[in-house]
Amino acid sequence: MKEVTIITPTFNSGDHLADCLRSISAQDVDVNHIIIDGASSDTTLEIIEEHGDKLEKIVSEPDSGIYHALNKGLALADSEIIGILNADDYYPANDVIARVLEVFRDPSIAACYGDLVYVDNRDINKIIRYWRAGEFLPEKFYLGWMPPHPTFFVRKSVFDRLGGFNTELGTAADYELMLRFLLKHRIKTAYIPEVLVHMRTGGASNASIASRLLAHRMDYRAWRVNDLRPRVWTIPLKPIRKIRQWIDK
Repeated sequence: MKEVTIITPTFNSGDHLADCLRSISAQDVDVNHIIIDGASSDTTLEIIEEHGDKLEKIVSEPDSGIYHALNKGLALADSEIIGILNADDYYPANDVIARVLEVFRDPSIAACYGDLVYVDNRDINKIIRYWRAGEFLPEKFYLGWMPPHPTFFVRKSVFDRLGGFNTELGTAADYELMLRFLLKHRIKTAYIPEVLVHMRTGGASNASIASRLLAHRMDYRAWRVNDLRPRVWTIPLKPIRKIRQWIDK
């Protein structure tokens, strides 16, 4: 059994999926790669078929969104360590998974994360933002901090014990999961001070003012469902912290 499973949710992802798949298959260590497709109608399934010999499992059927798809992937994963790479994202180097595995050689480490670079949707050589995550302290969540979720790797045993994604929270589901794992349950987490993922711009939570306001409300709910109480400044600081990402680029 391979040590790492990468889950990729897809839905009409034909424009950039091949880059994602190639970046995973090019890793220095073998991984189990699971594709959970939401019954795409574009070229996604053709691209998946072209890379089929590199994929561990492929599911294509209607679903209720990205976090429902990820939960299906978690149910199928059997590796010790789980990572998620969305169809528009890719690993910028061939040794990303090897660096992650090195961290998990310490059996006390339950999760790890690293830095992330946002690149232009059409020109991946153009850096838009640099998300330098910094060292982990649970209390930083109260200052609007969170790790870059595409760089977040977790032991399967943590998902088995603490659960998967809360699909009722929309785009805040990854935020809620990290609040639950890192702040509420204080699992031991390590920071890798290197860029682990390149992410194309255009995330769902930032698509419009209306979607940003909805994400803001869902962020509050992410605290409440965990019986956690944010400070009055916690949620407003989340978007403000992004200013540094443009400066650092």
